[in-house]
Amino acid sequence: GNMRSSRSRLILSAAAASLSSRASSLGGGSFRPAGGRPLALLRGGALQMSAMVQEAMTEKFRKDYESLPYDIESVFLDLDVKSESETVVTSTIRFQAKDRETTAPALELQGEELTLKSVKIDGSDFEAYEATEAGLRIASPPSSAFELETVVGIDPKANTQLSGLYASSGNLCTQCEAEGFRRITYFYDRPDCMTKFKVKVSALKEKYPILLSNGNQVGRGDLGDRHWAEFEDPFKKPSYLFAAVAGDLGHIEDTFVTRSGREVKLFVWSEHHNVGALDWAMHSLKTSMKWDEDVFGREYDLDVYHIVAVDDFNMGAMENKGLNVFNTACVLAKPETATDNDYERVLGVVAHEYFHNWSGNRVTCRDWFQLTLKEGLTVFRDQLFSEDMTSEAVKRIEDVRVIRSAQFTQDASPMKHPIRPESYIAMDNFYTVTVYNKGAEVIRMYRTLLGKDGFRKGMDLYFERHDGEAVTCDDFRKAMADANGRNLDQFEQWYVQPGTPVVTVTDRRLVKDDKGSSYYSLTLEQSNGEDQPPLHVPIRAATVAADGSVSEETVFELTEKTGVLELPASAKATVPSLLRGFSAPVKLVYEPPLTVDELETLAAYDDDPFCKWDAWQQLATRVVLEKYREKEETESELPSYLVNAFKATLADAKADASLRAYSLALPDYSSLALEIDDGIDPQKLCSALKATRKSLAVASKTELQQLYEDLTDKDNDKAFSVDAASVGRRRLRNACLAYLSKLDDVDKEKLCCAHFDAATCMTDSIAAASMLAGMEDTTAEAEKRLGEYFDRAKKNNEDLVVNKWFAIQAAADVDEALEKNVKRLEKHPDFSDNPNRFRSLVNVFATNANHFHTKEGYDWIVAKIQYIDKKNPQVAARLANVFGSWRRYDKNHADLMQAALQQVKDTPGLSKDTFEIASRSLA
Repeated sequence: GNMRSSRSRLILSAAAASLSSRASSLGGGSFRPAGGRPLALLRGGALQMSAMVQEAMTEKFRKDYESLPYDIESVFLDLDVKSESETVVTSTIRFQAKDRETTAPALELQGEELTLKSVKIDGSDFEAYEATEAGLRIASPPSSAFELETVVGIDPKANTQLSGLYASSGNLCTQCEAEGFRRITYFYDRPDCMTKFKVKVSALKEKYPILLSNGNQVGRGDLGDRHWAEFEDPFKKPSYLFAAVAGDLGHIEDTFVTRSGREVKLFVWSEHHNVGALDWAMHSLKTSMKWDEDVFGREYDLDVYHIVAVDDFNMGAMENKGLNVFNTACVLAKPETATDNDYERVLGVVAHEYFHNWSGNRVTCRDWFQLTLKEGLTVFRDQLFSEDMTSEAVKRIEDVRVIRSAQFTQDASPMKHPIRPESYIAMDNFYTVTVYNKGAEVIRMYRTLLGKDGFRKGMDLYFERHDGEAVTCDDFRKAMADANGRNLDQFEQWYVQPGTPVVTVTDRRLVKDDKGSSYYSLTLEQSNGEDQPPLHVPIRAATVAADGSVSEETVFELTEKTGVLELPASAKATVPSLLRGFSAPVKLVYEPPLTVDELETLAAYDDDPFCKWDAWQQLATRVVLEKYREKEETESELPSYLVNAFKATLADAKADASLRAYSLALPDYSSLALEIDDGIDPQKLCSALKATRKSLAVASKTELQQLYEDLTDKDNDKAFSVDAASVGRRRLRNACLAYLSKLDDVDKEKLCCAHFDAATCMTDSIAAASMLAGMEDTTAEAEKRLGEYFDRAKKNNEDLVVNKWFAIQAAADVDEALEKNVKRLEKHPDFSDNPNRFRSLVNVFATNANHFHTKEGYDWIVAKIQYIDKKNPQVAARLANVFGSWRRYDKNHADLMQAALQQVKDTPGLSKDTFEIASRSLA
């Protein structure tokens, strides 16, 4: 999986259906086993509602791990697709008790929302079982190896949770991570149960011409108007990696020859009308296959690799062995429909899922608490890949922005957790920016400490030692330590401690040694909340002098509470450049703070792109927060240092255009909110940000207009490209347009309309459209462009573009945004419960801070959580996180947000996913 917030790797569940609806259906069809005997009789007593609530809301703990009493030697699954609303699944599983000396222990398999039709053991009908809404229990199975056959019915069409086997646009597909396989058949649905799967899928030929499952196809045939296909996966895998697809799909195909000379067939599938947007995904796949061979020595191991794009998907994508299922948002890309960021996301997510073939599939996690073992590692691998394919500096800043705005915010809320959580109620709630993105920063620290070669040695040992196993984060750390002869015991604290550590630079002084040469002495102190032992923090460091010279970089390892770092210094005007490349996921604080002159030196001369960008961010943060703290009526001038730094970026033609665009951008709302400790007033913060943006535009109007003109492509015949230079040019030009659209003495509407009309790609049209959507009192011309944008997308059947149309209006900071935009769009015939569409309006509005943070905004979001929770608990739980930081707000907003969470928590029949988020947030 890939949580991908910026890349929105967006999130899966096997969440229980709302409890009340489950309880009411117990007497009826969906829970009647074969012969229609009511379930209660099989259990020898009434089924208690309280027991069900107990089952669903149980908290699981990492410390309670126990291995399974049985091994599964083989599985044969027969999926007989009768119609969109009925599939009959026959599973034949061979069990062998691990301890063969003692009496056979009870067999307890997970199963959810299955209609049980029959149970056989070793070919004979078997009655002595207990079926509950949570699974199947056989108290005394045979003492030697035995074969269990179960036949169950499932209804893919009614499966709105999108977990297990479900229908999407008439096609059937699966999503089994984390706990969705139990919604297909009875099984040990946990990652440490690894076995070899053989699968047969049969269906009507006309409706479902394409049949797919994991592994290599070993047979296929016709049966009248039906057909079947059989697949064998030679590699052991856990149930969460199972996948099957039946549908009417179009595709493109290609081949890749591995470095040992094996030919692999590659297929990318989608609905027929989307086939024209698949080439970039195929390019991304082939590039990542080659890169993983070159950089990590990992070769692909099956004869075939499929990517299937589906419209209805809770996450970004899923790494099922040899058969990846993707959200269309992470596969489809062509210039008319995808922005440069979309292209980058597709590149990164396709690579991420491919890299899982080794870091996740060949070596998987023992239990779900170890999720970061596969996800943190694979996010880091996809980040390195994207750095190599695009621009290392630009990609690094993009990733740091996610950590600081989303992950640090999660750390500052009651939902904070270590990258290896200690407990959960619904595992789907822990596919988080902490487990994924902070997890990736932790992997990056190994590489910083051990060097590139040392890190590669550790990776090789990890794969060699654990291929075909389900292991833990400790096993990974041990492989890194053993391969490099290093003690990494203290490093475990990164897996144990929640929260954002703070490193404070307290004492900075220029010191002369015996020989009379000067060096810089810095005292560093680390802290991470109460009574937590010190972490092992790698700090990449150098110094920057006022004449522009930069000293050689060194890596300082802070392992105690306090440490002293010594750096070369030329003269008094030397500034420390610390945490270069953002070498650890910490907050760096100077006491006393760096002066404006020192920050200007870093912004002008630092050769570390992250530190250079960060110096500008710090200058801008100071200005916005000063504005935030002003009395209402004060209209202060912008300090000249900010205007000068802004103009210097506009003038710096030699620098990378993307980096210039990111330097022009002010810090975002979330990052600024983290700097406010005395109760955030969201409206005041939004207005301070707005005022600063406008003042910068006013002060730099001429330079902005000039640069915008210079970057306007006079050569419209040039083929569209996503190379770094073209992307940078568009990014910087659109950044200039964004500032120009804030001016009152420019016909900004006309400017944005002209930009929209001249656009030859989605990046440029969406930039102009979102600015038009965000303007007050526009004329019919602006409305006409937004209408054109929508009509074109509808005509071409481009759902992802329609999502963007909803999103830019949901994000618009205009008067009465909720009434005028959001509630109007909610009634639009194209609004739906499809996760992408729903989030494009609802979740995006929740990031529109000025309007979400009102009584009406909170009420509307609560109603949306309650509504979608009954259909798709994962989407509801993810949305409920928007209230997580309530304690950081001023009393007025905090009281309202707390009441909103309480209202969610008290909803009758709430899913365990959403219950967990609401109750943890209130705790």
